[in-house]
Amino acid sequence: MIAYSKILTVGLALTAFALSGLQAQTKPDHKGYRLVWSDEFERDGLPDTANWQYEKGFVRNHELQWYQPQNAYCKNGKLIIEAQKVHLPNPLYVPQSTDWRTSREFIEYTSASLNTRHAHSWQYGRMEMRARIDTAAGLWPAFWTLGVKGQWPSNGEIDIMEYYRGMLLANIACGTATAYKAKWYSTDKPISALGGKEWSKKFHNWRMDWDENEISLYVDDILLNRVALKDLMNQDGTGINPFKQPHYILLNLALGGDNGGDPSRTTFPRKYEIEYVKTYQKIN
Repeated sequence: MIAYSKILTVGLALTAFALSGLQAQTKPDHKGYRLVWSDEFERDGLPDTANWQYEKGFVRNHELQWYQPQNAYCKNGKLIIEAQKVHLPNPLYVPQSTDWRTSREFIEYTSASLNTRHAHSWQYGRMEMRARIDTAAGLWPAFWTLGVKGQWPSNGEIDIMEYYRGMLLANIACGTATAYKAKWYSTDKPISALGGKEWSKKFHNWRMDWDENEISLYVDDILLNRVALKDLMNQDGTGINPFKQPHYILLNLALGGDNGGDPSRTTFPRKYEIEYVKTYQKIN
């Protein structure tokens, strides 16, 4: 999701895998795992503050939305993250500013970004989400993780689900010798190849299986991306592997920015609907 300057880096094995097509996997039954945390959003109203905190304002990637808590709410057993088109004064506006966060006089879109950073984090395990994503032009929904220690991208990023401009993506990033420049292991799949608009109308399951050997990312039990942890060392001379530390979960609906495309012809509001988020860990 954080995409300051993506460098697509896919090893020969991963390239061969991608060219062979996405391969369906046996539906997981969680045998050998235990549920350690979940939020199924059963209570209408605000998301549980024991689980979630919010990002606020203009945050990353030159995105168009102003993040605010009121754009996230629970209703009928789902977490709804709602993007709205607005025209409001930017409270951070500074005339002649060269910072993209403060140079905008007005807020044209609002949305929400939630995370478990100060409430829950996990090292290894299985993380799952069941959700329906809106694939209209300019929308950029995501389900992802960041490591608890280190500056991005040297803290490690895992995009279990990311969508923009007609593509479903599964990405993993670690650090390089240049600050804020990531090495990316990325795959993408056109929504048109999954079923297009009909696919987008339905709820789908996204999952990450992560252990001391590798990270595997799935949608509806189809393997999208798999990378060995030995290939994910930060390339900054520290010898740190950011995927050998706890990570926390983020859920957000972004618009526009560096990757999201143009939402100007999209009607609003738009919703990212999440039935549950669950974390399992292996039974020793």
